[in-house]
Amino acid sequence: MKLQDGRPTDLTGRLPKEIRVYDFLDTLNISYQRVDHEAAMTMEACEEIDQVLGDNTSICKNLFLCNRQATDFYLLLIPGNKPFKTKELSAQIGSSRLSFAKPEFMEQYLDITPGSVSVMGLMNDIEHKVQLLIDEDILKKEYFGCHPCVNTSSLKFKTTDLMERIIPALEHTPKMVTLG
Repeated sequence: MKLQDGRPTDLTGRLPKEIRVYDFLDTLNISYQRVDHEAAMTMEACEEIDQVLGDNTSICKNLFLCNRQATDFYLLLIPGNKPFKTKELSAQIGSSRLSFAKPEFMEQYLDITPGSVSVMGLMNDIEHKVQLLIDEDILKKEYFGCHPCVNTSSLKFKTTDLMERIIPALEHTPKMVTLG
């Protein structure tokens, strides 16, 4: 596993949704690094990847949530080592009975499958059905790490680029939350 600059030179076998992420970042002139790896389905599987991305990179859990009626959807970015407490988040966003959204909603709105959830999936949410929630601790590190809509690669770019360039280009205004 090795950290490489930018998009892969050979796109053979890469899914269109992954290539769209590279196109999107390149269009914004975002400098990024990439590491290719085996499918990472859990935070534990990401530990070796995290080491390659480096200590000053925010590695987060990306949780796709919805209300009980499955009418409001949320993408929560929270540090990987921070516990998620539904009640605490519900109080901050004014939505009771939050739960994990079904995979079919994840695919419908973000074009992402379980294990690949990423802020980059918001580029596929053209109807703006998903509210982006960011735990404030994500912003404490210089770099941000995420999947390019597939869990066989991970990206690293500046957190300031995430907040000042990428998220505005995704046209999803984030709501900042503070989770214990």
